[in-house]
Amino acid sequence: MNIGMIAHDSKKKLMQNFCIAYRGILSKHTLYATGTTGRLIEEVTNLNVHKYLAGHLGGEQQLGSQIEHNQMDLVIFLRDPLTPKSHEPDTNNIFQVCDKHNIPLATNLATAELMVKALERGDLDWRELFKT
Repeated sequence: MNIGMIAHDSKKKLMQNFCIAYRGILSKHTLYATGTTGRLIEEVTNLNVHKYLAGHLGGEQQLGSQIEHNQMDLVIFLRDPLTPKSHEPDTNNIFQVCDKHNIPLATNLATAELMVKALERGDLDWRELFKT
């Protein structure tokens, strides 16, 4: 399955720790991430991550385009809801296209853990039906 990963600056260390903890599960899937987040994940896990541009330089739009074309099965977006971002409209676009295409979206650690464990159990296999 294709997993998209984004983390705001204040959540990047949390994303790294999440990926370390679930490296075994994540290694069985194809990972995509905005530039800095992807690089940081690779540094601590040795997982292969397809990296887009940095989020604020267009990476969120690139990920959004893949979602729009139904090429993502799960998105983990660890966001900082307390610090406004200058590119906030782009982040809202991610939420909208995930909703539009019925793509599971985790926006915090608790939901991300539930989604990854569901992925391991095969609970997200229904996504294959949406790709055909």
